[in-house]
Amino acid sequence: MNEEALLARASEERERIFQRYERGRENLVGQIDPWEDPEFEDYHKTDRYGFIHDERLLHKTAPQKVNVEVEREKKWVKMLGSWDTPATKEKLHRRIYKGIPNSLRIKIWCKLLNVNSMKSTNVGKYQEMLRLAKQWSTDVRQIDSDVNRQFREHQFYRERYSEKQCSLFNVLCAYSMYNSEVGYCQGMSGLAGVLLMYMDEEDAFWALAILLSDKKYAMHGLYVEGFPKLTRFLEHHDKILTKFMPKLKQHFDKFGLDAILYSLKWFFVCFVERVPFSLCLRVWDIYLLDGERVITAMAYTILKLHKKAIMKLNDMDLIVNYIQLHKDFGYEDDIVIHHLERSMDELKRAKIDYPGPPPPSELPQRQLGTFVEPDKKAKIGQRAENFSETEKQARATVILRREKAALELQELRVSQSDTVSDHSGVASGVRCEDSVSVLGSRRSLADTSVTSTADLSVFSSGRSHAPDNSLDTHSNISDDGTGSDGWGQRDRSKAIRWQSWRSQTKTYT
Repeated sequence: MNEEALLARASEERERIFQRYERGRENLVGQIDPWEDPEFEDYHKTDRYGFIHDERLLHKTAPQKVNVEVEREKKWVKMLGSWDTPATKEKLHRRIYKGIPNSLRIKIWCKLLNVNSMKSTNVGKYQEMLRLAKQWSTDVRQIDSDVNRQFREHQFYRERYSEKQCSLFNVLCAYSMYNSEVGYCQGMSGLAGVLLMYMDEEDAFWALAILLSDKKYAMHGLYVEGFPKLTRFLEHHDKILTKFMPKLKQHFDKFGLDAILYSLKWFFVCFVERVPFSLCLRVWDIYLLDGERVITAMAYTILKLHKKAIMKLNDMDLIVNYIQLHKDFGYEDDIVIHHLERSMDELKRAKIDYPGPPPPSELPQRQLGTFVEPDKKAKIGQRAENFSETEKQARATVILRREKAALELQELRVSQSDTVSDHSGVASGVRCEDSVSVLGSRRSLADTSVTSTADLSVFSSGRSHAPDNSLDTHSNISDDGTGSDGWGQRDRSKAIRWQSWRSQTKTYT
């Protein structure tokens, strides 16, 4: 198939996907595959945040807690009426740490992010980006796939082409044009999905734009080529563990457990799907107020609260699985937030609370909202044949962490056995089942990577660079979600264009 034919096919596919979202669910009767809609019974199984559970909910909100929230709502309504006054600014920190009433999050989050100001100075920009996306976006197929994988257990997103699925698709497509350096990266669907639970479509778009570009949050560095902010945050997290929890750090090193295996969603999407959703919202409240200091402090708090249990586990996979606390954190939300606040004070006193300002590589270099026409390879969907320099550096960083973990474990074993060992080629000398490599245990990495998380398995040496002459990102995946290379269902790397970091994850929930 020649180049012109491939371009025409890509254009037709993009138009076909957009048309389905524009028509909406009610106009697609009989055209939605049964597997696209998960089956749930709504009665008695939906919590107050809209998530549908497989079993009857065990706990109801106590009457006294309802009364407390009602009283807080009254105070917050009064504060919203005098938002810019000194009195409100004085009370804001204390009241946010106590918890924002769920019914008022839509207004307060918009205030904290200054969404209305951003929107008023960019009138018509969102609609312009959405129009451009319909004509030019090269990320439509991947966004379409991720939209139907994000929050499938939530009543807003469970039905294919529902109103919120359409909004999520539009926001992500529009942003892929607004920020041409990032385009779209898996993980962003989790951010936008949460924002859309509390905002309308355009507000969620500008909130996402602020989270990525504002220096207070600077999430651009997490999604841009090379993941520079992830590397920096992992190093900072290691410093915190070394200083405040050396025994736990030594325990992790003993079993070759690098932070990259358990902290991806902590840093990439601010704990979405890594702690119970009610607690996730409380962390988001504080994050929107205090910025990225909250992320490193919450990571420290999780390990501090669960240190005793973790120290009893003597296997890397067991530790990684234990830290997945999204269903049962083990502590009441108020207790966790209390410890989070103490952790932030503790880290601040030690002058290690802040990873430092983002370097230029973590901030947008191109003017946001300026259209950049994709090249022909991007339009067709061809994979990049070679790594860029940034990608080589990022890959080298992960390999270095892997080899460091291997070396530390090997040295520990030598000291324990009091035998002389050949230290040349340490990484290759350790057995695979010992799980010493940062990416050595594919099963462990898969367990850390849930729907829409950036898939760092692309760092593995087996990733293919062969050009693909098609937008069909599913061509190498069999119907059951497994491929010929032995990877499992939960985390399938499809290795689409490394240049724009569209790491593909074949994940079903």
